[in-house]
Amino acid sequence: MVMRRRVGRPLLRTAVVGGAAYAAGHSAARKSAQEADQNQRLAELEQQAAYQEQAPYPPQAPMPGPSAATGQAGAASASPDRIAQLKTLGDLHASGVLTDQEFETEKRRILQQS
Repeated sequence: MVMRRRVGRPLLRTAVVGGAAYAAGHSAARKSAQEADQNQRLAELEQQAAYQEQAPYPPQAPMPGPSAATGQAGAASASPDRIAQLKTLGDLHASGVLTDQEFETEKRRILQQS
C-alpha cells in the first residue's frame, strides 16, 4: 500500500508563517512612517520657534491717550484694550467658566485701571 502524503499541512504552515512575517513587517513599516512624520513635525516646530526668536515683533507705538479736546467724556471711555478684556471676560462668564462673583471682581479691576 502506498502512503499518500498530505499536501495541505505544509502549505497551511507556509501560509501561516508568511502571514505572520508580513504582519510583522507591515507593523514595523507603519511605526517607522509614524516616527518619520513625528520627527518632521518636531523639526518644523523647532524652525518656527527659531524664526520667532530671531525676528521678534516690531515695537508698536503707544496708543494715544484722550486729548484735552475730548474732555471728561474721552477720559471716562474705555481703551480698546480694556474693551477687548471686558468682551473676553463676558464670554468666559457666559460660557460658565467664571462665577458671578469672579466676573464682577474682574470687571471692577479692569474698569479701575488707568
